[in-house]
Parts: sequence; structure tokens; C-alpha cells
Amino acid sequence: MHEQERWQTILRLVQERSVISARELSDITRASAATLRRDLTHLAAQGLVHRIHGGVRTVGLKGNAKLESASFTVSQTLHADRKRAIARRAVALCRDGESIIINGGSTTFQMVEFLRAMRLQILTNSFPIAAALMHESDNRIILPGGEIYRDQSLILSPFDEDSIQHYTASRMFMSAMSIGPLGVIESDPLIARAEAKLLNRAADLIVLADSSKFEPRGSMAVAPLSRIKRLITDDGAPEAALEMLREAGVDVEVVARG
Repeated sequence: MHEQERWQTILRLVQERSVISARELSDITRASAATLRRDLTHLAAQGLVHRIHGGVRTVGLKGNAKLESASFTVSQTLHADRKRAIARRAVALCRDGESIIINGGSTTFQMVEFLRAMRLQILTNSFPIAAALMHESDNRIILPGGEIYRDQSLILSPFDEDSIQHYTASRMFMSAMSIGPLGVIESDPLIARAEAKLLNRAADLIVLADSSKFEPRGSMAVAPLSRIKRLITDDGAPEAALEMLREAGVDVEVVARG
């Protein structure tokens, strides 16, 4: 297993389990104890994991902003090539002058690279997406009101009435914790509620989900399959899951990784 692949595996396991022993990581990655120590030291130095006696755990959230989801920094390192390919195809669907919504997520953040050359009206609850496009593009950026959750880099409001209630968009681009028979799934109720409010302002929903998102995770349903207009994934997605989506009426598009 190559270095980058080991790092992605370690981060995925820590994300899924919260705490995992070094011995178990060594068995899974088939790395020597010395190699694994170097890996964990590197990831801890980057702030992606926290070293504990005998293993590692997820990086704790700060202050009162506690969400049951992986940090944005961790998520960015996972399956980056797949996410970039998906994001490129998603932006190709957009046309200058269009009003769209983009939720916060590591896959939707990959859209930034391709959105820089466009002129759109974009509502997003992602602080990194807004900051990047504000400084590096001619897109018009709209933010919802709320609190910034640092680890997830999201702007979330607990209130029903906020600044987005009069915004309308032709489509919303959404990433997710997972996709299953019940639809788009998230792990935290506050994130799920915020995304449902954004979705109410869009005519069509386009889901961006790399092939790892078809593993069961999370417990909060954001949108049923019937609400999804199109799902874009990579060529590693399980065929059974794609067929389930097609049978539900979802337009499935598969892109090549890399």
C-alpha cells in the first residue's frame, strides 16, 4: 500500500470509528510499526488526527460548535481524485447568469476550481467556497445567516426564518455523508435541517457522491430519492446501488476518476 493510500485509509478508519489502535491500523494497512508511527506523526502534525496512547482518535471540535460529522480538513484528503472529476462534470452543467445553491462539503468544494471562470449567482453555506470565489472569480456570492462551525467550515442557523427565504435557484448541488434507499443521508441533525432549508429554495437537486458514499453511514435523511434529479458519481460506484437509483427515477451519471 502506497503512502498516500495508507493515509487515506487511516483517515477513513479514524473518521468511521473515532478511536482506533495502532496495532489494528498496522494489520489493515500491512505497514510496519515504524512506518505506521511515521504516518501517524505526519497526520497528527497536519492536525488530521490526535495521537493517544496505543493509537489515534478524531480531532476534537472546539467551543460549543459540536457536530457529529468529520472535519472539512479530513474530508478533503479522502478520494480527492474522484471528487475533482465529479465536480468538474457538475460545473459543466452550469450556464452563466444562472442562480444555483451549493452546500458545504469536500466534494462540492472541488467545484471552486471550475467555477472561477464563470459568472453565476451562488448561494452557499460553505465558508471556504464563498471565500475562494469572492476573491478569485466574478461570481456573485450569497451567504445564509448563522454561526460558523469551524471544523466543518459551515455557516448554520438554528432558526426557521433567515436570509435565504426569498432566494430561488434552478438547481442545488449537494454532497452527502451517504446515499441509500432512503435518499440523501447526513450524520448531524443541524446539518440535515440546514440542507433541507437550502433544498426548499431550488427547483432541481443534483447530488455529488463519490463511490465511497454508498456505504451505510449517518442516520438523518435530508431528501428522498424522488427529490434527486441527477446523481454524479465515479466509476468505482457499486452497480447494484446505481441500478437502485435508476429504478427510483434518478438520472445517474458516471465519470472516470482522475
